[in-house]
Amino acid sequence: NFQTPRYFSEKILNPLLCQCKPIYMGCKNIKEYFGDTVSTPQLIGLAIALQGAPVYFRRKGRGAFMRAPFDQLQAGLAAIERKQRDLLQQETWQSELIEGKLPDALSTQVNSLLFHPDKNSLAYKAFHGACEQTGEHPARLLMRCGALDSPLSYHHGQFIQAHFPKGEGFASDFRFTNAEYEKAIAGLPTAQVKAFSIDDVGTTEIDDALSLTPIGNGLYRLGIHIAAPGLLIQKGDRFDQVARERMSTVYFPGDKITMLPEQFVEYFSLDAGSARPAVSLYVEIDALGHRTQTPPQSTLELVPIETNLRLDEWEPLVDEAFLAQENSSLPYHETLNRLWVLAQNEHQKRQEQRVKDGLRAEVLGQADPNALIRDFNFKITSPTNEIVIEPRIRGSILDTIVAECMILCNRIWGQALAEHGLPALFRTQKGWGAMRTRMQTTPGPHGGLGVEFYAWCTSPLRRYADLVNQWQLIAMIRNGVTAKMTAPFPPKDSEIMGIAADFDAVYLQYGEHQSRMERYWCLRWLAQAGLPHSIYARHLKEGMARIEPIPLHLPIPELAGHPRLTRAKIEIMEIDLLDLTAKARVLELETNTSDTSTGAEGDLPE
Repeated sequence: NFQTPRYFSEKILNPLLCQCKPIYMGCKNIKEYFGDTVSTPQLIGLAIALQGAPVYFRRKGRGAFMRAPFDQLQAGLAAIERKQRDLLQQETWQSELIEGKLPDALSTQVNSLLFHPDKNSLAYKAFHGACEQTGEHPARLLMRCGALDSPLSYHHGQFIQAHFPKGEGFASDFRFTNAEYEKAIAGLPTAQVKAFSIDDVGTTEIDDALSLTPIGNGLYRLGIHIAAPGLLIQKGDRFDQVARERMSTVYFPGDKITMLPEQFVEYFSLDAGSARPAVSLYVEIDALGHRTQTPPQSTLELVPIETNLRLDEWEPLVDEAFLAQENSSLPYHETLNRLWVLAQNEHQKRQEQRVKDGLRAEVLGQADPNALIRDFNFKITSPTNEIVIEPRIRGSILDTIVAECMILCNRIWGQALAEHGLPALFRTQKGWGAMRTRMQTTPGPHGGLGVEFYAWCTSPLRRYADLVNQWQLIAMIRNGVTAKMTAPFPPKDSEIMGIAADFDAVYLQYGEHQSRMERYWCLRWLAQAGLPHSIYARHLKEGMARIEPIPLHLPIPELAGHPRLTRAKIEIMEIDLLDLTAKARVLELETNTSDTSTGAEGDLPE
C-alpha cells in the first residue's frame, strides 16, 4: 500500500523523536529515527511532524529544528495537559447546565455570568455553550437550573449591576455627626407657622410642606417650605459625591433606592412633631386667592411641622362639597379652601400662557371619566408577590393644591436665580420632539407648564438637580447681589453644565427602569388573574393598544386598521415575563367609541 507523508507524520512519536541525539536536526540528517534508508514520503512526513510540534521542537532556519530545552518542554506539556483538563471540565459543566443542574463551582458566579461575564473564563465558555446548544436566553437557562428565582431578579439585577455595581445600600459608617448637624443649622430662626405636608402614604422623604397664616386686612401669607439638606451637604464632600453619583432616588413598584442615606431622611424630612430646617418661600395672597404685589420673600429657618396629611385618608374627604361647608369640624378646612382658590387662579394664569404659546388649555380637575387613566399605584404583597394595581387620582383638589404650589415655587425661585445671574439647573420645554424637555444652565420657558422660568427646587432629598439649585438659593438668600462671588457654581461654570447633561441621562435611565418594572408587574397582574384572560383595551395607533384598567401597552395587529380609541375586548393567551411580552387576540369590537377623549392623548411612551 502507498504510504503518504501525512501517514508518516501521524505515526511519528514526538517524545521518541525528541530523544534523538542531535540537538539541531534537519530533515536530511535524521536517520536515527527511520534508519539508514529514508524515503521521500518519510522525509516529508518528518517535516510535517517537526513543524506541527512546537512544544517539542523550534524552527532554526530552513529545514532545521532545535530540540526544546527540558524545562520548557515540561512546561509546554503541562500546559497541554491543563488545557485538556479545562476542555473536559467545560464539557462536564456544559452538560450539567443543559440537564438543568447548576454546577457547584458556578453557584457563586451567577450574577457575573449574567451581567458582566469574563468571556475568557471557563465558566462563561461552558455557560455560553449551553445557551447556544439549547437556544435559551441566559436568564431562562439559570431559572431552569434553579439559580435564578424569577424574571424579576434578572430585570432588577441587570439595572443594579449597571447603575449600582457597589450595591444599592450605604456603608454603616456613612453618617454625619450631631456636631455637623448642629453647625449646619446654627443661627436659624424658628418660623411662626404651623406647616403641614400632603403626600402619598408610602412617601418617606417629605421634601415640601405648606402653611397659611393670616396677616390682617384680609391678607394671608402662604409659606412653601422645602427640606434643606443643602445646609449640611457641601459641594465636593463625601455626601455630595454619593448624591452626584446616584443623581436621584430610583422609584419602581414595590421598592425604591434612595439618593441619600436614611439619616438624612431622619433629620431633614419634614416629618410632623418637630421643627425641621427648610428653605421657605413666602407669598402674600388676598382673600380671593390672588397674589398681591408684595414681592415674595425667601428665608432659611426651622419650620414647625404640625402634621403630615396622607392622600389615602384625606383625598376621599376633600371635595367641593367639603370645602363648601361653612362650619366644618375637620381641621384645615379653611386653609385648604383658600389654597384651592389660589390653585385655581394659578392654574388659570398658566393656561392663558399656554394658549398664547399656541397650545390647548388644560382642564382643571379630574380627567374625563371615559379617558384612559394615566397614573396608578402598585401595591405588592410580600412574600407572595401578589400585585394590586389601583388608579391614582390626578386632578383632585389636594393633588392640584400641591402641584400648583410647587410650580409656583419653582417658577419664583427660578426667576430669582436668573435675576441674580446665578447658573442653575433650569427645566425647559420648547418645540417638539423627544428632547424638547431638558435641563440647561440658563433660564428658558417651560411651554407645557405655561411659565417663563422653571427650576427644580422642591425635591432636594430625592433629586440631585434640586440639591444643586438649593445650594445656589442658599447663597442667594445669604449674600444677595454678591451671591455670584460666593455661590458653589459661579457664572459660566463648566461643572454645572456637565451636571445638567449627566442628570438628564441618568434620570432618563431611571425612568426607563421604572417603566420596565411597571410593565413586569402589569404582566404579573394579568398572569395572576389566570390565562386565558379577557379584558378591554383601546387602540392608540398603528396596532398598539392600551389595556384599560392597567398602564400596559400591547401590540395587537388586528386593531391596526381601526380608528384611534377603538375599544375592543381582547383575550390574553400567553405571557412571557422574561421577554416582557404577551400574545393577545381580539374577541369583539365596540363600534360606538368616538375620539372625543383628551385623556389618552400622548398615551404612547415617547
